[in-house]
Amino acid sequence: MRVQIGTLIVATSLVQFANGFFTTFLSLRLAVDNFGPILTGLVLSSYFAGFTLAALRCGPMIARIGHIRAYAASAGLVVAATAAMPLLVGPWPWLLLRAAVGVGCAGLFITTESWLNAKALPGERGRVFSIYMVGTFLALAAGQLLIGQIAIGTAGPFNAIVALFAVALVMVSTTRAEAPRVVVEDTLPYGVLTRAAPAAVIGCMISGMISSAFYALLPAWMQGTGISRDVIALFMLVAVLGGFAFQIPVGRLSDRFDRRIVLAALGIGFAAAAVMLVQVRTLAAALPVAGLLGGFMSTLYPVCVAHALDRMPADRVVAVSGRMILVSGIGSAVGPLAGTAIMTRFDIDGLLYFMAAAAVLLALAAAGRSWMRAAPPRQDRPFDILTPQATPLAHDPAGTDAAQGVEAARSAPA
Repeated sequence: MRVQIGTLIVATSLVQFANGFFTTFLSLRLAVDNFGPILTGLVLSSYFAGFTLAALRCGPMIARIGHIRAYAASAGLVVAATAAMPLLVGPWPWLLLRAAVGVGCAGLFITTESWLNAKALPGERGRVFSIYMVGTFLALAAGQLLIGQIAIGTAGPFNAIVALFAVALVMVSTTRAEAPRVVVEDTLPYGVLTRAAPAAVIGCMISGMISSAFYALLPAWMQGTGISRDVIALFMLVAVLGGFAFQIPVGRLSDRFDRRIVLAALGIGFAAAAVMLVQVRTLAAALPVAGLLGGFMSTLYPVCVAHALDRMPADRVVAVSGRMILVSGIGSAVGPLAGTAIMTRFDIDGLLYFMAAAAVLLALAAAGRSWMRAAPPRQDRPFDILTPQATPLAHDPAGTDAAQGVEAARSAPA
C-alpha cells in the first residue's frame, strides 16, 4: 500500500515539475514567436479552459474505466499534444493542443488525488496529503530552474516535457492495480454556494485570474525587456517558494480569526506587493517583493475554499470542492486574456495595477461580508495545504470516517 502511494506521489511530482517548467517556457516561447497579444492570450488561457472543462467529466471517466486506465489515457493525451506542438507551430494548432494538455492534466491530477484519498488509511491521510503537497510545491519550484538552461526556440524543451510525463505514466501503469471504491457524490445546485459564501466564490474567481496572469505573462514581459533567463528563473522560483512559505502561517491565522478578515488582509497585502513591484528597479529589491507576491497570491484560494466549506454542510464537501475548482478555472482562463489586453495598452505596470485592483475588490467584498454576517462556529481542525488541483484530496468522499476524516478536513485551511 505504501509503495503504491509513494509511487503516485513521486509520479505526480514529476508531472508538476514538467508542468511548472512548461507554463513558464510557453510564455517565453510565445513571446519569441510573436503570435500577437490576442492569440497569445488565447493560447495561454486554453490550458485553463481545458483543465476546467475536463474536471467536470473526470469523475464519470474514472468510474467507467478505472483509475489506472484513466491515468494512462490522460498522460497519453498530454504526451501526444506536447509532442505535436513543435511539429505544428502556430497560434491555432497550439490553442487546441494546449487545451488538450489542460484536459490531460486535469485527468492526471484528479485521478491521482482520488486514488490517494481512497487508498490512504484514515490515520495517515493528513500525512500523505502533506507529503503530496510538499512534493508538488518543490517540483513546481524546481521546474523554474530549467528555464535558464534551455534553448527557447528549439524542440528540446517539448521533448523534455514529453519524457517527464512518459516516465510518470510508466511508474503509475506498472504499479499494482487496486481500484478504489467508486462513490456516488451529492450534487450542488448552481447558486447555492454563491448565496452561502459569496466572498469565497469571488475570491476563487479573482485568485485564479491573478495567478494565471502572473505566471503566464510576467516571464514573457521580462524576456521582452532583455532580462536574462537565469534571472527570470530565479524570480519565478522565489515567487513559488514564497507561496510555499506562506501556507502554514496563513492557515493558522485563518483558523484563529474570521477567514473573511484574513482573506481581506491577503488581498490588501497582494495589492501592496503588486504596487511595490512597479516601483522597484533592482533585482535585490524585486526578489523579496516576488516572494511576498507569491505568498499572498498562493494563499487566496485555500482560504476561500476553507470559508466555503465552513458555510456548507458536511455532506456537500466534495461537491463544494469541485465547484470551487470550476470557479477558479474560469478565473484562470480569463486572466491571461484580460492581462494581455491590458499589457498591450499599459505595459507591465498596467497588468500589475490591474491585479492589485482585483485584489482590493476582493478585500472589500470579504470585509463587507464580515460586517454583514457573523462568522460561523468552527471546531478545531488540522491544517492542510490546498491548491486548485489538490482540493479533492483534502476530503473523504466516501464519508465513512466522519469523525476522523471528513469532518476534520471539511474546512481545512491552507
